[in-house]
Amino acid sequence: MAILAKKSLNLAQYGINQEAFRNIAPAALYQRAFEDDANATIASSGALVAYSGAKTGRVPKDKRIVKHADSQNNVWWGEINIPFSDESFIANRKIAVDFLNKAKNVYVFDGYAGWEHSYRLKIRVITTRPYHALFMNNMLIRPTAEELANYGEPDFVIFNAGNCPADKSVEGVTSESSINLSFERKEMVILGTEYAGEMKKGVFTLMNYLMPLRGELSMHCSATVEKGGQTSTILFGLSGTGKTTLSADPNRDLVGDDEHVWTKTGVFNIEGGCYAKAIDLSAEKEPDIFGAIKFGAVLENVVLNEKHEVDFTDTTITENTRASYPIEHINNARIPCVAGQPKNVIFLTCDAFGILPPVSKLTPAQAMYHFISGYTAKIAGTEVGITEPQATFSTCFGAPFMVWHPTKYAELLAEKIRENNVNVWLVNTGWAGGGYGVGERIKLKFSRAIVDAINNGELANAPTVEDPRFGFAVVTKCSGVPDDILQPQNAWADKAAYAAQANNLAKRFNENFEKNYADRASAEIKAAAPKEV
Repeated sequence: MAILAKKSLNLAQYGINQEAFRNIAPAALYQRAFEDDANATIASSGALVAYSGAKTGRVPKDKRIVKHADSQNNVWWGEINIPFSDESFIANRKIAVDFLNKAKNVYVFDGYAGWEHSYRLKIRVITTRPYHALFMNNMLIRPTAEELANYGEPDFVIFNAGNCPADKSVEGVTSESSINLSFERKEMVILGTEYAGEMKKGVFTLMNYLMPLRGELSMHCSATVEKGGQTSTILFGLSGTGKTTLSADPNRDLVGDDEHVWTKTGVFNIEGGCYAKAIDLSAEKEPDIFGAIKFGAVLENVVLNEKHEVDFTDTTITENTRASYPIEHINNARIPCVAGQPKNVIFLTCDAFGILPPVSKLTPAQAMYHFISGYTAKIAGTEVGITEPQATFSTCFGAPFMVWHPTKYAELLAEKIRENNVNVWLVNTGWAGGGYGVGERIKLKFSRAIVDAINNGELANAPTVEDPRFGFAVVTKCSGVPDDILQPQNAWADKAAYAAQANNLAKRFNENFEKNYADRASAEIKAAAPKEV
């Protein structure tokens, strides 16, 4: 006879009139998934395979934040943080609660956000899908049996009624999806999307609001730490820049791959797991991630063959296939995920125009400017309609999740850089000797050599020359990297073409900054802007 988990938590305080399965074991969630989710199955690796329905990615245009007198002056209102009334929040909350009341089963996961105890938050997730409960079991920090017994009331509650459509008659709701956060009510409501990543990023948005209130910097980044030591390195970078790959360093321990807070005492991971892109994943390219997709992991929206093996190249459902797993599945993870003060901060960019040097050192002012800009470039041919590289800017390397004005985060960054005498580096993993289609992509082994040289201290005293447009110090010597690519203009055969393209890129930086941030940026930040020569 099958042994089934018991319902153990009364939710009457939320208006939910049924008990929930609370923090049941992953194996029990597998069993519930096979019974409650028609399409849930298991991969040959042991991971739970689940499908998020029509929405296979976040819906940022449907995210709303309640505009309240206590927090409204702290929020950067606009296209990212769209205001929502408290009345509309209550209406959506009622829709979610009514749906949860009618559900066959309700699942709760109580966990923590933040490994550093003095900053951590108690997060409660209420959902109808076992896969969502397992996902948050992976992504939040899992309490011990003693911690769970003494958990008490949560600091923040997520009502995930994602398979219930939103009601467009509610003021401010513009589609069948609606994701709402109230900092004052300490709640989040999800309607009309079953994509699990909305829960993860909802918690990150909350931390991005609360941490700056305490004078600490929340960051969309990865972090590593020296083996046997406490000195950390922070790596920022948008998709395609190599952040995940370069964080997988056999000579260092992984603190985390995506969300961290930099405090007065060091760096801590917000999450208890990783949410990795699975497209084109292989044991050869990403052995750590590939090996982490085993029992307890969740594979989202992947395609299986008849042997239940995953075809990681198959984009039939979506290109945004994902894998969620506890950080303990990574062999070199630092547990607990806390490290000391960083010695180096690295901004990764994939400059497909071939202008930015493979590595350069930034002043604190330049660090603020490039942090706010969050630059990389989309490569021609990767998206329909793109025939040449396109500059992409994402505020603080994580625009959709920033709550305060970007200058708030940039000033906190500069403050911590100065307090801890941290080196800041801009590392280009893109093109050299010309842009996409003319030059060549910088070899991964060169990028790894640069990061190694940063971490071992070699580049702290390396020779440099000043870039005439961007003003940063371009490193001219690095072990394992050819000299001829370290200074971009030297690698271009057509010097006039280089100059024109370099001026064009500087212009794009300036146009983006002037349009979005100049009105509230300090004179120091503005002075770090590039210039055309």
